[in-house]
Amino acid sequence: MVHIFGKRISRALNASLATVVAVVSLAGAPLSVSFAQAPTASPTPTTVTAPSATTAPPDTTAPTAAPFKAEKPAAEKADNPYGLKALWAEGDLIAKTTLVILVVMSISTWYIMISKFFELSKIGRQAKAAEKTFWSAPTVAQGVATLKEQSPFRFIAQAGLESTKKHEGLLAHISFADWTAQSIQRATDSVQGNMQNGLALLATVGSTAPFVGLFGTVWGIYNALVKIGVSGQASIDKVAGPVGESLIMTAIGLAVAVPAVLAYNFIVRRNKTTMDKIRGFGSDLHSVLIGSSAAASSAKI
Repeated sequence: MVHIFGKRISRALNASLATVVAVVSLAGAPLSVSFAQAPTASPTPTTVTAPSATTAPPDTTAPTAAPFKAEKPAAEKADNPYGLKALWAEGDLIAKTTLVILVVMSISTWYIMISKFFELSKIGRQAKAAEKTFWSAPTVAQGVATLKEQSPFRFIAQAGLESTKKHEGLLAHISFADWTAQSIQRATDSVQGNMQNGLALLATVGSTAPFVGLFGTVWGIYNALVKIGVSGQASIDKVAGPVGESLIMTAIGLAVAVPAVLAYNFIVRRNKTTMDKIRGFGSDLHSVLIGSSAAASSAKI
């Protein structure tokens, strides 16, 4: 009995084992194929091909920092649409005439400034020469010969010397002292008049140039506002340019007037100092001529 039961168990185990083996054998083939193909199913690695002559290789390196360069301000890159050039190009006849007048005033002022500076310096040197040579001469005529032709001191000395030779006829009714004094005074006044040349122009420029510039500003602003009103655009770029260009006229007027006023005051001061020396020279000359005339009259007697 036991033997029979053992056989049945043995058969059952064998049948189960056979079933398992069959199942395993059926499932094993795909698994083995799957396991064998698994490596081929993996993603293929990316191959790096050599760069061709026509195609540049991709830049895989990290970008290097470019050297720092100070950029210029945007205002320097863009041309300034406003200024003197635009003022002249966009201005009408009246604005251009006003600007030309200011330029002529400025040129005249600087010409007078430079010429009067050299003239006064020259007269100062001639005054020193007259003090050294004229008064040490034995006679007035010889003293005149020591002075330069363009010297105002020689002009005054010649006028006084000639007055002593022309004291005759109706002029003889005038005392010799008064006659020589009048002759020297006329020569001194003539020198003073020549030294004041240009002062009237400097005074005119100094007093009127700011108002000429202001007139150009008012006229320019008026034209600018008219153009803005016609165009209907009142943005800051439409207003700042024309109005700023008009204000340049005022700045030019002040730039012309200030040097003229300074030059006028400087020249007036130097003229006063120089004329004091010339008047002193004339007064001493008058005394010498009176003394020489008295000495000559005494010799005749």
